[in-house]
Amino acid sequence: MVEIYPHRILSGSDEIAVEVTPGGGPAILWLGGFRSDMMGGKAIRVAEWGAANGRKAVRFDYRGHGASGGLFEDFVLSDWLADARLVLDRFCDEPPVVVGSSMGGWLALLLARECLAQGRPLAGLVLIAPAADFTERLMLPRLTEAARQTLADTGRVELPSDYDAPYTVTARLFEDGRKNLLYTDELIEVGCPVRILQGVEDDAVPHGHTMELVERLAHDDVVLTLVKDGDHRLSREADLVRLIEAVEGL
Repeated sequence: MVEIYPHRILSGSDEIAVEVTPGGGPAILWLGGFRSDMMGGKAIRVAEWGAANGRKAVRFDYRGHGASGGLFEDFVLSDWLADARLVLDRFCDEPPVVVGSSMGGWLALLLARECLAQGRPLAGLVLIAPAADFTERLMLPRLTEAARQTLADTGRVELPSDYDAPYTVTARLFEDGRKNLLYTDELIEVGCPVRILQGVEDDAVPHGHTMELVERLAHDDVVLTLVKDGDHRLSREADLVRLIEAVEGL
């Protein structure tokens, strides 16, 4: 049985739900994906590994996600980055290893860049199908002309989901995404080792997108593992084993 300590803390005017598996440091901080929550298989496996190895594991839901407060469409990437920053400062006594899945990979890179600028680099990054700049480079190009027009006219549009009910995205989400772009003319400085897991059969974050990220990372200690038959979720048992091996390696 994994021992878990639940917390609820304020981020802005809304509560975010946090679960901590106690142990020593550096902690493992989980950053989930767009519209996902901390109860997914990868997040739970990281917590179980922490419990089995005496390592603190910290999971949480961004505002508008999972057990946290607020409506999803009221928030943007900068809000979720603020949530990650708050949880890191509150629950990680020393620089953690940050594990970011999909959108969580983008947030992890932004967080690492911030921490490096503050002179406290992270202990490491493990990125799973990192969706850096996904609003501009992956989501926007896939919108139909009708969806683009609705977004321009009303500031929001409802999109279908491969996993559950349709969801609403706002013009603010795209505008804020442009303020946080990493695929620019400058190299991405994170100041810590990076391990990346990417499925070749991923149709949400193509592996070419991730290979370009590797080229943009300035740090030499970057290892990319391509899973030839892997999809976006990378949630099969063999994928979870790879994830834990990456965490253990850092």
